[in-house]
Amino acid sequence: MAIARALLIGGNETPARSGRTTDVINPYTGSAYATVAAASAADVTAAVDAAHTAFPAWAALDPFERRAIFTRAADLLESRADRAAEYMAGEVGGAAPWAGFNVTLAAAVLREAAAAVTAPRGEVLTSGQAGVLGLAVREPLGVVAAFAPWNAPVILSARAVAAPLAAGNTVVLRPSEAAPLSSGLLVADALRAAGLPDGVLNVVTNDPADAAEIARTLIADERVRAVNFTGSTGVGRIIGTLAAEHLKPAVLELGGKNSIIVLDDADVDYAVRAAVFGAFANSGQICMSADRILVHESLAAEFLGKFAAIVDALPTGDPADPHTVIGPLVNTAAAQRVSALIADAVARGATVRAGGDEPRGAVHRATVLTEVPPAAEIHYAEAFGPVCVVDTFADDDQAVAMANDTEHGLSAGVITENATHGLRVARRLRTGIVHINDQTVGDEPQAPFGGVLNSGYGRFGGRWGIDAFSNTRWLTVATEQLPFPG
Repeated sequence: MAIARALLIGGNETPARSGRTTDVINPYTGSAYATVAAASAADVTAAVDAAHTAFPAWAALDPFERRAIFTRAADLLESRADRAAEYMAGEVGGAAPWAGFNVTLAAAVLREAAAAVTAPRGEVLTSGQAGVLGLAVREPLGVVAAFAPWNAPVILSARAVAAPLAAGNTVVLRPSEAAPLSSGLLVADALRAAGLPDGVLNVVTNDPADAAEIARTLIADERVRAVNFTGSTGVGRIIGTLAAEHLKPAVLELGGKNSIIVLDDADVDYAVRAAVFGAFANSGQICMSADRILVHESLAAEFLGKFAAIVDALPTGDPADPHTVIGPLVNTAAAQRVSALIADAVARGATVRAGGDEPRGAVHRATVLTEVPPAAEIHYAEAFGPVCVVDTFADDDQAVAMANDTEHGLSAGVITENATHGLRVARRLRTGIVHINDQTVGDEPQAPFGGVLNSGYGRFGGRWGIDAFSNTRWLTVATEQLPFPG
């Protein structure tokens, strides 16, 4: 029997005012896994009403009490790891190891938020006027609109709400239609059970057909003071445009076209293991996934032989099987899209070195391509699936030029046994994140996370997340009467 959930508004679980619901489809079985309320614009307004009403008390709540709520929520979330794994498998085909990682990192995000609540915030400023003390004070904005995606649902829903809440804001969260349980309600349930006051976090689920109306209504509401969105670059453009129309700051974490560069001084076996993880974790459905592996020509033959052999043998299929590495993509359309990218590349002269089979439903085998020409769509398009391209370079200049030949700029990895060499290359890459002697997929809650160019703007993580969801006010205190003229 499918799981049924309602909207979360003002601390109450309530059906959509229209009575409508929408099904969430299991991508592996093709059957309905859950049924959730399908909100309308009226439900969005009700959620903002609740968040706006709850804001003054939440912003004024004793910070140590707020910190305790986040700490308890992190513990509760970890205790519900089995539930998270069930949700992720049922909604998006997430394999068990990926679900476990989601819970672990999401709990760390909540604990980092707990620390941020009582961290020093603001500065004492110098003044050119005798007897005047200047202060730069950080204060919450009000209601924040948050949009969470489906691909790392527990991590990214926690990240969508943690910093805004820690800064003293209230939130209306719109989780992905593909994963409303694991990208919204799971984290909200943990925070509610931990003592989060009613109305501080509201969750609005919707039918995919209503996504545009829901987003427009939420962002246009004058009581919403900031927006954060994680998802595709295409949708991010729309969200960013809506926010700009209403003069609201936004944090946009969007897609990537990420490269791992294997330098001539790399350990080949280590580079192969790193590249397999970077390209195929969660079936390549991570914004930081390595679409391109750039290998120095002196190592190319050895690397490609070992890499293709491992990729060809990756266990594929049922996400409920603990041995599965490549589970189903989020839906059959996503698998067909990946298949079309591969077919286009092959038609233009690319060679398949591993995988390449037609998908079975939403399941697509891990695939490695070489000799991909610039005319192929996959040369520039984000793959967001279990396929990567291996290419070669002759020197550092060529590697940097190849890695930077993209409109995106999220993450990169540089594999080398010489950290100084790796740092020289890393400093030349146009990305928000670079991992030296590591692959592209890496996330820690205390670090600034975000990209440049078409990968978005703004930063989540640590104090950068708090800064993104708070205002700086300048306050002065005259400690003596000032010498006005007259």
